[in-house]
Amino acid sequence: MSEQFRELLRKVGSGQHTSESLSRQAASDAARMMLTQDATPAQIGAFMIAHRIRRPTGEELAGMLDAYKEFGQQLSSVEAAYRPIVMNSPYDGRSRTAPVTPITALVLATAGCPVVLHGGERMPTKYGLPLVEIWQGLGLNWTGLSIDQVQTVFEKIYLGFVYLPDHFPLAQGLVPYRDQLGKRPPQATLELMWSPYREQDALVTCGFVHPPTEQMIQTALTLHQVRSFMTIKGLEGSCDLPRDRTCIVGLFTPSESEVASNDSPHEPQSTMERLLLHPRDYGFEGKDVPLESDEAYFDQLKSVLHGTPSELMKSAIWNSGFYLWRGGVCDSFEAGLAKAETMLTQGLVARHLDRVKTALNEVRSPIAAL
Repeated sequence: MSEQFRELLRKVGSGQHTSESLSRQAASDAARMMLTQDATPAQIGAFMIAHRIRRPTGEELAGMLDAYKEFGQQLSSVEAAYRPIVMNSPYDGRSRTAPVTPITALVLATAGCPVVLHGGERMPTKYGLPLVEIWQGLGLNWTGLSIDQVQTVFEKIYLGFVYLPDHFPLAQGLVPYRDQLGKRPPQATLELMWSPYREQDALVTCGFVHPPTEQMIQTALTLHQVRSFMTIKGLEGSCDLPRDRTCIVGLFTPSESEVASNDSPHEPQSTMERLLLHPRDYGFEGKDVPLESDEAYFDQLKSVLHGTPSELMKSAIWNSGFYLWRGGVCDSFEAGLAKAETMLTQGLVARHLDRVKTALNEVRSPIAAL
């Protein structure tokens, strides 16, 4: 049994009146011992549920992110006209609404804006449809690749997918605890802010559901001196903007003093601009498309790529237009919507999907590619 971990567990698990928040360093130590499983299974489970009940602080999450950055594999920068966008969504997938995140990522990559996504297999507690299976439904198999192979694809076609079992097996080792506990532990919040991209120039996008999560994200990423990030009150906590309600977006940038010096003696600060986007103002109001079955959904996705009008096409344009704007490809939301529609209806995104397939095949069979 880890004596050091037991002391950390006693701090967070001592009850409503006597429990203590951990320092960033202590939280990093705890996360490291859980990832390496130097802590015992009983200790790990107890820590997860105690931390969930008490709710982690932003500083604690920053410390846990330190451990994730230490052990998780990351992609490196690529030469591109636009800064990369990292899209963070819950690993346990979607069960109620049809995702458009992969289409949005393909639109951005087609436009020359690099995109990084990450996730794992079907995961508790929701066991919803994960990104890796959506990619497979589109003919893209991101599993079984080294991080160097993913980097090669990323450099060629501006799209990268970091797969938890292959590229962060220590975090994958904690997944069974979710099922045994029956609740999402604080590690599920880390997934919304961890960036498997090595450089600091990316626009990190974090989906969320509950307002306290947004505040924790702001504190943790500001402490990590992330230069620019967005929070999206998205569908099922994802980065997908809804169409049946007002979209709530937070745009965060560090204060000027923090940009000037990373060694500031005071706690880093960030400023937030709140965007409230009303779909009806742009002609995109409507019901979000339900996820009725995986097979029907994959057919809908392929129809979108073929340029067929549908409600899912509207959702894809709505989201892609927003990210084209925020990614700097277009100078206004309206211009982004117009560009997204053109790219999808004229088959540009479908052709880029074919280039992704080719790039993945080449890294798997380099001899055949010659």
